[in-house]
Amino acid sequence: MPESSAARPIITLGTAFATIAYDLAQSIDLAACERILAVDPPAPVGPRRREAPYFEYHPAPLRISQPRPELALGRYRTGPDADVVLYDFGAVSVTYRIPLAGPLDGLVRLSDDLYDNPALRSDSRQCVEGLRLRLQGAMNKPVIQDVVEDYVVYQVAAFDRPVVPADLCAAESALLVQILRAETQPPSRDQVADATEARISFGSNDLAVIDWNSALFFGVEVEELRAVIEFANVQLLELRYLDRLLDDTLERAYVVVSRPRWNQRAIMSLYGADLRHVARLQVDSTILFERVTNALKLLGEQYVSRTYRVVSRRFDLDEWNASITRKLATVDHLYQTLSGWASTLRVEALEWIIVLLIGLEIVLSLVRD
Repeated sequence: MPESSAARPIITLGTAFATIAYDLAQSIDLAACERILAVDPPAPVGPRRREAPYFEYHPAPLRISQPRPELALGRYRTGPDADVVLYDFGAVSVTYRIPLAGPLDGLVRLSDDLYDNPALRSDSRQCVEGLRLRLQGAMNKPVIQDVVEDYVVYQVAAFDRPVVPADLCAAESALLVQILRAETQPPSRDQVADATEARISFGSNDLAVIDWNSALFFGVEVEELRAVIEFANVQLLELRYLDRLLDDTLERAYVVVSRPRWNQRAIMSLYGADLRHVARLQVDSTILFERVTNALKLLGEQYVSRTYRVVSRRFDLDEWNASITRKLATVDHLYQTLSGWASTLRVEALEWIIVLLIGLEIVLSLVRD
């Protein structure tokens, strides 16, 4: 049975990490960003590329700290700075730290406040816009897209008394689901089962419960878990953006294919902007997909690898990958079709030119005679 509020353990040490990810550019030269940030204040903590030993990025993302105003979230407040991570494939992730202390059920209100919080969205976008202006010389096509992905990791490092995380999760599963899914009303049994299904534990004193909107971690060492979730959240952002980009490409290609073949506009499109646009988006999409899916490799540590698999399943990354792979194949097929039509039109145009030249030569010879 769930404990009463008075009997529940009190959080004495904890942190909520609220992460918001944006697509900032087509690509980012991280080495150039390091050079700019090294001589361009304000950056109280210099850029760094060091990663956990079980992570192998190609290349390693650039991490910096940016001073931000402290934002009120009910009885909680964000810290005086934000952690910013730049990825070479154009994504940027902004993370706010929120110190936690007090009743465990106080996190229900906090999770509700954090869900699509307009103040965090506005401040994070201002932070990213400032970076875009400072680093635009190191970026290719720097434009902040309107696709956004956010995620919250709640870390509880200590309670006011000894607590076994697995026992707490069993006794307070409904409360934990309210925190994970920003629900103010008690959840159903099915919802509890679904939200708490993905649990990972390395030892008896730690436990991670991972859901699609947030994760709860009971323990001290949370950096590797956060790094895995942070990257998976960025992957989801880029896959969503890429999926939308491919939908637009397919729509434009279908419009061209649907035109009557000998329509003047269709002929001009096959020779001109439409065909080039489809080809350019095809190349850009393929490069972005390869960069996003191959940017990180996990080395050796089974706990970290398992965590990534669980997070990927929660985010449906395999389904997104399969959908984008199919759309890339469709775009390639349409481009080959359009390119074949263009080649056919060129050959036929050349044949008509040859026929006209022969006719003109005959006419001129008759006139001379």
